[in-house]
Amino acid sequence: MGKKLESSFKNMVLVLFLVTLVSSAAVGVVNSLTSGLIEKVKIEKQVQAIRAVVPAFDNDPMTEKQIVKVDGGELEFYPARANGQLVGTAIKTFTNNGFGGLIELMVGFTPDGSIYNYSVLSHKETPGLGSKMDTWFVKGAKGDITGKTPGTQGLQVSKDGGNVDAITAATISSRAFLDAVNRAAKALTESAK
Repeated sequence: MGKKLESSFKNMVLVLFLVTLVSSAAVGVVNSLTSGLIEKVKIEKQVQAIRAVVPAFDNDPMTEKQIVKVDGGELEFYPARANGQLVGTAIKTFTNNGFGGLIELMVGFTPDGSIYNYSVLSHKETPGLGSKMDTWFVKGAKGDITGKTPGTQGLQVSKDGGNVDAITAATISSRAFLDAVNRAAKALTESAK
């Protein structure tokens, strides 16, 4: 029979070190194998969001991306063109004021500054309440924001004197959603000056 290892502090540290080394190597290999695919899926999701929020275009907005620093963060502008003419601008915007924290949106504006459409990219709002922002503010819905021109004034929920119906029982999420939209609209208006 083989010699049994003695249970000493030195042997325990050695075994723990080897287990940690093998585990770390495995995580590193899996990360290197999947990181490219994850980035590709992330870019495709962003391209789909751009297509959903602006009128049909024939350019590649991803190559014309512009970064605008605002409120301690960055907004990403994606100009959409058809036959060389600007048909809309998709703006990746954010707010940290959600009930669950960070909310990221892609908001599409027509050249006159009105909202064409939007897409929710990420949020941690309460399921069944704030999470309804995916459908609450779309064309024809109760809180429809499409066609509205926020400009530098911005949009507000009706509870705050505005003309946008808040999501039922989710006023904080609604205010946060509009904060992200207003941030994008204000940046768009200021960049046009």
